[in-house]
Amino acid sequence: MSATTDIYDLRGLNCPLPVLKAKRRLADLAPGSQLWLETTDPLAVIDIPAFCQDAGHRLVETTAVAGGHRFLIERGS
Repeated sequence: MSATTDIYDLRGLNCPLPVLKAKRRLADLAPGSQLWLETTDPLAVIDIPAFCQDAGHRLVETTAVAGGHRFLIERGS
């Protein structure tokens, strides 16, 4: 994980909040910027990849972590 890539802590939030908050946070980033999302919502493994595909972002990595998942997203144009 790059030291310059922020981690957006979305643990404890349930659908649809992780996707809504990620959408707002990514909108503030420059195209090509990357952001880690950390979630505990079990539906995030379905919702986050679908959001990335619909919004034109690239899901770089998905990792299972204790109690949830971490997603690395690269902002699209």
